[in-house]
Amino acid sequence: MTTGISPVSCRFADYFVVCGLDTESGLEPDELSGENFEQSPLRRTFKSKVLAHYPDNVEWNPFDQDAVGMLCMPKGLAFRTQVDSREPQFHSFIITREDGSRTYGFALTFFEEVTSKQICSAMQTLYHMHNAEQYDILHTATSPRGPEEPPRLHHSQPRPVLHAAPAISRLQRFNSYDISRDTLFVSKCICMITPMAFAQACRKVLQQLHQAVTSPHPPPLPLESYIYNILYEVPLPPSGRSLKFSGVYGPVVCQRPSTSELPLFDFAIREVINLLGVENVLQLFTCALLEMQILLYSQHYQRLMTVAESITALMFPFQWQHVYVPILPASLLHFLDAPVPYLMGLHSNGQDDRTKLELPQEANLCFVDIDNHFIELPEELPQFPNKLEFIQEISEVLMSFGVTPEGTLDSDSDADTQVKHSGLRSVDVVSDKRNGNLASPLNSYLLRENETIARLQALVKRTGVSLEKLEVREDAGGNKDSRFHCDEEELKMHQLNIQVREVFANRFTQMFADYEVFVIQPSQDKESWFTNRDQMQNFDKASFLSDQPEPYLPFLSRFLETQMFASFIDSKILCHDDEDKEHTLRVFDTRVDKVRMLNVRTPTLRTSMYQKCTNIEDSEKAIEMRVMKIDHTALHPHLLDMKIGQGRYEQGFFPRLQSDVLSSGPTSNKWAKRSAPAQWRRRDRQKQHAEHLYLDNDQREKYIQEARNLGTTIRQPKLSNLSPSVIAQTNWKFVEGLLKECKNKTKRMLVEKMGREAVELGHVEVSITGVEENTLIASLCDLLERIWSHGLQVKQGKSALWSHLLHYQESKEKKSATPAGLGPPGFIHDPERRKSDGGGSAMPPLKVSLIQDMRHIQNISEIKTDVGKARAWVRLSMEKKLLSRHLKQLLSDLELTKKLYKRYAFLRCDDEKEQFLYHLLSFNAVDYFCFTNVFTTIMIPYHVVVVPSRKLGGSMFTANPWVCVSGELAETGVLQVPRNTQEITFECQNLGKLTTVQMGHDNTGLYAKWLVECVMVRNEITGHTYKFPCGRWLGKGVDDGSLERILVGELMTPCTENDEKMCRTPPMQQSPGMMRRFVTISPNSKPKLNTGQIQEGVGEAINGIVKHFHKPEKERGSLTLLLCGEFGLVWALEQVFQHGFKSPRLFKNVFIWDFLEKAQVYFESAEQQEVNPDENWQSRVRHFCRFMRAINNTSRNIGKDGKFQMLICLGARDHLLHHWIALLADCPITAQMYEEAALIKDRSLVNSLIRVLQTLQEFNITLEASLIKGVGI
Repeated sequence: MTTGISPVSCRFADYFVVCGLDTESGLEPDELSGENFEQSPLRRTFKSKVLAHYPDNVEWNPFDQDAVGMLCMPKGLAFRTQVDSREPQFHSFIITREDGSRTYGFALTFFEEVTSKQICSAMQTLYHMHNAEQYDILHTATSPRGPEEPPRLHHSQPRPVLHAAPAISRLQRFNSYDISRDTLFVSKCICMITPMAFAQACRKVLQQLHQAVTSPHPPPLPLESYIYNILYEVPLPPSGRSLKFSGVYGPVVCQRPSTSELPLFDFAIREVINLLGVENVLQLFTCALLEMQILLYSQHYQRLMTVAESITALMFPFQWQHVYVPILPASLLHFLDAPVPYLMGLHSNGQDDRTKLELPQEANLCFVDIDNHFIELPEELPQFPNKLEFIQEISEVLMSFGVTPEGTLDSDSDADTQVKHSGLRSVDVVSDKRNGNLASPLNSYLLRENETIARLQALVKRTGVSLEKLEVREDAGGNKDSRFHCDEEELKMHQLNIQVREVFANRFTQMFADYEVFVIQPSQDKESWFTNRDQMQNFDKASFLSDQPEPYLPFLSRFLETQMFASFIDSKILCHDDEDKEHTLRVFDTRVDKVRMLNVRTPTLRTSMYQKCTNIEDSEKAIEMRVMKIDHTALHPHLLDMKIGQGRYEQGFFPRLQSDVLSSGPTSNKWAKRSAPAQWRRRDRQKQHAEHLYLDNDQREKYIQEARNLGTTIRQPKLSNLSPSVIAQTNWKFVEGLLKECKNKTKRMLVEKMGREAVELGHVEVSITGVEENTLIASLCDLLERIWSHGLQVKQGKSALWSHLLHYQESKEKKSATPAGLGPPGFIHDPERRKSDGGGSAMPPLKVSLIQDMRHIQNISEIKTDVGKARAWVRLSMEKKLLSRHLKQLLSDLELTKKLYKRYAFLRCDDEKEQFLYHLLSFNAVDYFCFTNVFTTIMIPYHVVVVPSRKLGGSMFTANPWVCVSGELAETGVLQVPRNTQEITFECQNLGKLTTVQMGHDNTGLYAKWLVECVMVRNEITGHTYKFPCGRWLGKGVDDGSLERILVGELMTPCTENDEKMCRTPPMQQSPGMMRRFVTISPNSKPKLNTGQIQEGVGEAINGIVKHFHKPEKERGSLTLLLCGEFGLVWALEQVFQHGFKSPRLFKNVFIWDFLEKAQVYFESAEQQEVNPDENWQSRVRHFCRFMRAINNTSRNIGKDGKFQMLICLGARDHLLHHWIALLADCPITAQMYEEAALIKDRSLVNSLIRVLQTLQEFNITLEASLIKGVGI
């Protein structure tokens, strides 16, 4: 991880700290660490103090007493007696300052005998009081569980279940502390605070110091000498170098990667794999990359730290940008309430299970129970690209080190009790020639010996990893290799680490190999770029995603929205040349260049072909070289100028160190200058000079910091001073941050949604795909969950939003327990009901009801979880354009909000809440189908009303009508409509957006003629109402004799008040009007269009279809509407054929279809007589006649205009229209039936019409089934 290492800090360690029991102040209970007083006194926690730290202060890293005290002993002091286990425990921690820079701490906690008589007698007194209380409890109520848990420190032996009967004797045994009989021990901690995380080296130093205190012989020199040495005489190793210095009993080696390698990382990844298994690690890694809230849970502090640091290190080149507290002290538990992404570690006491854990929000939480090998994931987590191949590649690396990829549950690989795994390395077996294990590293000898490997083999079979190819690591017989200066275990740890990290880094190098192309460089100067940073797009996401393989999209579209990705691109924009780049960026860019070089030869970019990691060997060599040849050796510890009698040794007690010798270092610090050779210093100067020309250093730092802080108002909790005012201020920052995030999200979603229109308004050009829209809506749902879980009083269920809705539903249903006849309970009778321009009163709009929308979601059996229900409800409300209104109504119940939320919660800050609802209101400007398009398999009730013409009402109508409704997803089949009411409600699987309605009747009874104005269909859940205009007769011997019609519909837009105009944002086609339909009823009232208008009409219709195909697939509207809707292609060609059509005698209608049938007869006879020998002409004629016959032979009674519509649709589909127009223009029948001035007789007009129709040839037109049902072509 990139740490903000201060340039001055060139010492290996900044501070040495001792924490423990302050005998002066005695036993103070530690209320903050949340332990209860039913615990026996030995199990309670007491306040620990920082007893001493050396030196007092260093200017580049001021000593933070509160933070160090909390993190050295996060649970305070622990007491034990001689019967308890008292193993020393090592753990590391991290202190992140508010500017994001870090220092590391390494602590060893051990137990010392309590010598103070007061403390012992205080403990005895506490016991007397405790036992008296317990005795009363035992005799008043029989509890199934004993009064006390057996002492369990860090061992997971099964817990004995205690029963009440023998409780008294047990009580004596466990609960006793008898001052005369027992020895009391208390925890103490020694700790090093260092600028860089050399975990292994620090652990060795501390363990050797502890060993010096416990061993029967005093150490060679007083402890002060060693501590002085590590504080003042051991430098930080320079980049790319190794350093050796002396501990109390042996040398300690540490090494630091060079500037071209991956950053320093010194925790054991093997341990993370053992604890969680590769599959879980990868899931956790995915959650971290998508900036979920991550909570690690373990009873070992070191495990929390190792997992957190490993996951963040594997993210290279990206960096976690949010709250990062791998060990959360008990006193900071309120921080789990933070409505921001976080990565925190929570200490478990090993006794409570997961269910007892009260977490404020879990909708977006990844919960990792480290000790139980278990991980709980947020819903809808996308898969990491190439997940299976990736797991296989990691597994091969692990298995070459003898680590099982699925982890080992019993892994007790905590620092001090490290299991030596070398026994089961397949390597040793291979190199052991006597066993004949040359062929396969894993043959039966080993399997008999080792169940781990048996498990490994099972996994191998499952994943299909070939072990023959597995390159097993040869080494010299397993004994310590004399070439290397560090022990074998440590070298193996470094080798395994670097291999796994390289495999992870390689995934990003491959995935983002051409990312630079998509970085949008700012056009204005840096200052104004910073002021408008929020509004700027710094990466062309749409183009980048359009290049990616389909399976990557769900993950990548979300990853590109994260803060870590934005910061990465920001630092790319801010850095101009290589000298200037941050370390991580420089390393990443050189790798990307390599991949690109390779790809010039073998282009594999942008395919989902999996590219394995190729640079493992070089990285490993670099480490081995450093360990073989040590670059620097520090001064040896030496006697200090101490007064006589100082540095006395008393076995088992860590001495009180002499502060006078440790408080300051040597006066002239030779090595500080020596360690940086002249050329390095020169380069530093040049670098500073270059930066100065461009931006001075502080300014640049400030910029990068600001860029990071955008979008996250708070990076780190302050570990000190937990006064109410500080907590209030923190919460206030959260509220502001949530509001800002809401503003940015709504704006981004609107710009994306409005697409082209927004571009015209001057926003950045973008197009939105279904994947991206889903990503944005999912992230809006996450934001709502975070807002709703901020400041919760008591958490119920995993979704705070859904839980609030349920409370509201319950309170409303109590109030409105209406008598049965008065309509369903829970309907809010809303005075301002939605008005709609629906077919008059034919279909009154749905009532606006928050409770009813909840009921719809509750009735969907497919949605099982609270989080899922909340998300579905948000999607439904967005689709109904009611999100802001529903939430306003929910929050208007102030009593309920007060009951559920603390005073500081976002939902109780009135101004912010108003602004938030106002931002959400802006979604009403665009149409979302985010519910209909996502829940495609659910059952939805639809309501259909047939509206007969008012003038010629269908009151005498005797036949039985039917309808069939089709949508983008499905169609209903034929539904009978009751003759008297002419409306039905039915339930069927989601049809999607509705497109057509087929309707007709069975022609029975005396009066089977029916004039229908339109059909209205409403989705009873989303409230979307569609209008299908008709305006024609259905019946034999009237109009065109049709008994069924295909109607094309369109979504009605609810209008405000009585505004009759369409108020839709992107102007879409209006529904087919009455005008065209009444044309043939009274031929004399036809509106006469001139040839110019007709040509324009055809042009517009074709244009609409061309535009349709030029849009991205996810954005296309309904093609049926463009073909058969108002001013669609069918209408336009109808105008062409109507023009100059000779008007027949009065009262007799002649239809275009009559003309086409006559033409067909002519062509069929002409073909037989071979009038025209031209091959082309003949094939066109054959096509035309075949289509005419097929349509005429259909069993459907669709009437003459319906047949004409079908012919045009089929002609468009098969790209034959322009041929047919040419044929008909030359046909003698045309001369008989059209006047001289008719368009179809004008050569030049016909030619231009043919040219326009030819443009449809390049498009693949698919017709909706309902348009061509019954025609087998």
